[in-house]
Amino acid sequence: MQTVSKLEVCLDGIRVGTLAPYQKYLTVFEYADEWIASGYSISPFSLPLRKGIQTARITPFDGLFGVFEDSLPDGWGRLLVDRMLRREGERPEEISPLQRLAIVGSSGMGALEYQPAFEWTSEEVQEDFDRLAGECRKILQSEEPDDLDILFQLGGSSGGARPKVLLQIDGEEWIVKFPSSYDPEMIGLMEYEYTLCAKECGIEVPEVRLFPSANCAGYFGCQRFDRRQEDGWVRKIHMASVSALLEVSHRIPALDYTSLMALTWQLTKDTQEVEKMYRLMCFNVFAHNRDDHSNNFSFLCENGVWRLAPAYDLTYSSSIGGEHATTVFGEGRNPSVEDLLKVGQKAGMKEKTSRQIASEIKQIVQEQLGKYLDGK
Repeated sequence: MQTVSKLEVCLDGIRVGTLAPYQKYLTVFEYADEWIASGYSISPFSLPLRKGIQTARITPFDGLFGVFEDSLPDGWGRLLVDRMLRREGERPEEISPLQRLAIVGSSGMGALEYQPAFEWTSEEVQEDFDRLAGECRKILQSEEPDDLDILFQLGGSSGGARPKVLLQIDGEEWIVKFPSSYDPEMIGLMEYEYTLCAKECGIEVPEVRLFPSANCAGYFGCQRFDRRQEDGWVRKIHMASVSALLEVSHRIPALDYTSLMALTWQLTKDTQEVEKMYRLMCFNVFAHNRDDHSNNFSFLCENGVWRLAPAYDLTYSSSIGGEHATTVFGEGRNPSVEDLLKVGQKAGMKEKTSRQIASEIKQIVQEQLGKYLDGK
């Protein structure tokens, strides 16, 4: 594959800056003068808006800044990219982060785009979800799928462990997920019901649907919140995960909800956004969503104004050792209501408000998700 000496990073058709390799394993980034004049920091803590070259650390993202690591496919998406690379005679382990960003081009999550881009053409997509699920299953079982090009086109830029496709449905951008090799067949229905329950708990979630299947209870789909239809065209919205913003790996539990509450305030300066994070914490605790790592929280930014992204990846789950990936005032195995209240107190919330929110969410979760939680 062609080497990449530098990449131009763009957003809304405007050049944000230049990303280039440095020494052997690092990268450097420099904001463009025109972006400094009218733009904003795309990652306030690690890439402040200023003139001059800024150098990434070697860890935790192999010499890449977290906000650009967010653009790279992870889990399922990386598996597809590596399959395509091998088919083209390339060795995936030898492909640099900048080459991988060039493969992403303009198809990544969020709004950042990379030029020049490498592109593979593929066939017209058919929305046969049962067939696509079967092709995904072949990949997971290390078999050769019939439609690798289509799977790559639809899911090669995605993150997360579960197979998924990104496509247009009724003129809107959607993500549709399929079971992984370790998921129960009803995982789609479970995530659908979890998301509806979260909405009932006052948590902002994307629009969701359960797409019918002849083989299982249905496939979970959610409308993309990093895309918006405006006057007949799709606008991309800048997005950054907590992992990217704080430069921490989501593979190693290293955060507490006190940090997430503090981050929310620092970015948004909005007490309502802080309360959103508190509600999400309460839901994750009561609903046993313990895979609450730093990639499962994101923020959106429009014109330099940050806000908490809608909640996603909500389902019954466990992390390392069965504990929460993000601890609750230091407690990961069995966080209590008192632990929740301490997090709220540290964030400046009134105890009465914190307790009322926790009580309401606990009751709603027990009523609507009890069938998943009983005996577990």
